[in-house]
Amino acid sequence: MVKLMNKNDKKNKVEIVHDAFEIGIILKGIDGIIEIVGGIVVLFTTPTIFKNLVIFLTKNELIQDPRDIFANYLLRLSASFTVKAEHFTSIFLLSHGVIKVFLVIAMLQKRLWAYPTAMMIFGLFGVYQIYQYSINHSVFLILLTALDVAVIILTYLEYKNLKTERA
Repeated sequence: MVKLMNKNDKKNKVEIVHDAFEIGIILKGIDGIIEIVGGIVVLFTTPTIFKNLVIFLTKNELIQDPRDIFANYLLRLSASFTVKAEHFTSIFLLSHGVIKVFLVIAMLQKRLWAYPTAMMIFGLFGVYQIYQYSINHSVFLILLTALDVAVIILTYLEYKNLKTERA
């Protein structure tokens, strides 16, 4: 038996998409703020301070389990952290964060230009994250990319609904 969709069903779906969209972009905004803070911290942290901080944070874990994968990964990462890497990381985090926060604010203000721009930018971030995953196999990058894909889909649906609403 085929059930016809009435206006209330359609309105409920639009509201669900809108709520999911807002949650998604708020998460992207929080991610952007964290990246900005992280970029500032990295900018003012020397490689030596970073290495010492990682040693301090992983010391107890490595005493309990010298083969701890995450702690050893952080130690290897800190050992290869140079001034050049510090500057790249800082610029990368700051630019990503500022772009995300700017786009999230524009979409919360329902600026139509921001939706396709955000879909394109988040898509590019996702491609870069997949590239980075192919290098270091971080599960975190897969999760972040999955969030990006979900936000892109929700952004598209919200954009479509907003254009229909304004027409």
